[in-house]
Amino acid sequence: MSHKSTWARAARWALLPAAFMAAMAAAQAPANPSRQAGYPDKPVRMVVTFPPGGSADAVVRMITPRLNESLGQPVVVDNRPGAGGNVGLGMVAKAPGDGYTLGVGAAGALAANSSLYADMPFDPLKDFAPVGMLAAIPFVIVGHPSLQARTLQELIALARRTSGNLSIAHGGNGTAMHLSAALFEQMANIKLVGVPYKGSGPAALAVLANQVPLAVVDLPASLQQIKAGKLVAYAVTSAQRLPMLPDVPTASEAGLDGYDAVGWFGVVAPAGTPPAIVTRLNAGIGQALKDPQIQTAMRNLGVEPAPGSPDQFSRYIHTETRKWGQVIRSANIKID
Repeated sequence: MSHKSTWARAARWALLPAAFMAAMAAAQAPANPSRQAGYPDKPVRMVVTFPPGGSADAVVRMITPRLNESLGQPVVVDNRPGAGGNVGLGMVAKAPGDGYTLGVGAAGALAANSSLYADMPFDPLKDFAPVGMLAAIPFVIVGHPSLQARTLQELIALARRTSGNLSIAHGGNGTAMHLSAALFEQMANIKLVGVPYKGSGPAALAVLANQVPLAVVDLPASLQQIKAGKLVAYAVTSAQRLPMLPDVPTASEAGLDGYDAVGWFGVVAPAGTPPAIVTRLNAGIGQALKDPQIQTAMRNLGVEPAPGSPDQFSRYIHTETRKWGQVIRSANIKID
């Protein structure tokens, strides 16, 4: 037997322990959780904390057909409104973290409610795995044309002269519109009388009828009236100008440096949901939100698409929780 064949046989034997160890390690290593569970192998429930027909519900129903395709299973929308989103997200918090129950919550339930409500059915910072943000909802500070103010600075000066007698309508106590108005008061160092209405539409109608001089409302409730000159738009509440109102400055541009207040909503899963499942869901949502047709449809509803990673959404929830907590405490806002 040649030395060459002896060395070849020895080399093959030497490799056997390493190959055996590698095979054992592969068998013992945890598999991708989503693949290991065959996720998804049944329908996924999406608990929406808003009633049917609203902008958030409409956006969810826009993206679910794309999620159906990417997941290979139907996503079933389950509307569970109530208590500012606490009812629906309370159900999600108690569900198994297996990716089959998801929740769509807004700035209220995921950031502000922990400072508004004395008794919360969940901890928004601990009981959920953020999947991804869906949309931001910018607002507009509007007034009746009879007001002797045409700019935000003139409005602030008028509010100071009237010594707290100027009223501002919003879409309901504890809503993002209410908190946006409170932040406006605090940053402008003025005192306004808040008047809650059941939604943005009724608040805008109150200003149109000159029952209340000011309001913080969303675009669907105000855009056409602003363009017709029936409402004065002093500023948008977002950090950037809006394509639908390109000539209206942001509140920050108009003198309240750093002012940024928007409504928003996004998708969360129960805490403990495997990261691989969260990543897969986020990818499907992101793909839908980047579709030009869906983006156009969302903007027609007055909302801005806001795709991002789970980590980005998690950081945003923490930032918003701190921000609105400070505003709520300063304004002494409470929800019974």
